[in-house]
Amino acid sequence: MVSLKEKAINMHKIIFLFIISSFSTAIANTKKHESLKLVDIKTYAPTIMVEMKYFTTDNFVGAVIDGYKANKCLMLEPTAKALAKAQSLANEQGFSLLVHDCYRPQRGVDHFIRWSKNPKDIKTKLRYYPNIKKVNLFDLGYIAEKSGHSRGSTVDLTIFNLETKKPLQMGTIYDFLDPLSNTENSKVGQKALANRQVLVKIMDKAGFKNYSKEWWHYTLKDEPNKKVYLDQVIK
Repeated sequence: MVSLKEKAINMHKIIFLFIISSFSTAIANTKKHESLKLVDIKTYAPTIMVEMKYFTTDNFVGAVIDGYKANKCLMLEPTAKALAKAQSLANEQGFSLLVHDCYRPQRGVDHFIRWSKNPKDIKTKLRYYPNIKKVNLFDLGYIAEKSGHSRGSTVDLTIFNLETKKPLQMGTIYDFLDPLSNTENSKVGQKALANRQVLVKIMDKAGFKNYSKEWWHYTLKDEPNKKVYLDQVIK
């Protein structure tokens, strides 16, 4: 039979192991949390241009989007370092990157979904989706319940010409919900198509991959976070 003393010793061992296990889990969770810390791109690329469209009403929803409380481009640190490299490459050609969206809070995505399900709100249709019925935006993949932006390694951007002080002509406006926004759609004309390829080459060299249906949309190839969708407010 096991004595009371032995039982007490075994119980102490179990408690000790439980404490050690809990402590190790806490450390692991802390490290994971730190690895998902969002940083401001201006810390890594001070000259990059930031014009967050969802902080304004100048977007396909026509309203300031939930979670956007400041004109800041946030992202995970590895992504920020890669984007800083892209900015340097752009500068070498007389350009600057102009970002329109970076990290996107999940509540912002939820705002898009609510908007897409409201058939009466079509005030932005002529400018942003003239050839598509709003009711079809979700099924066609223009609106989704989850966005890679919320993982912290996706950025929407264009190129700004430092000499002319204007963005390059890309054939469509940002967030134009239409096949014309497909990166290699030749219907936009040779000049716009060539400008899109300038952006593709800069971003590819810096470690980003383009989403073929949106000329402005890029995700870090070696994305550090592929599972966690963040909901931190941008402020």
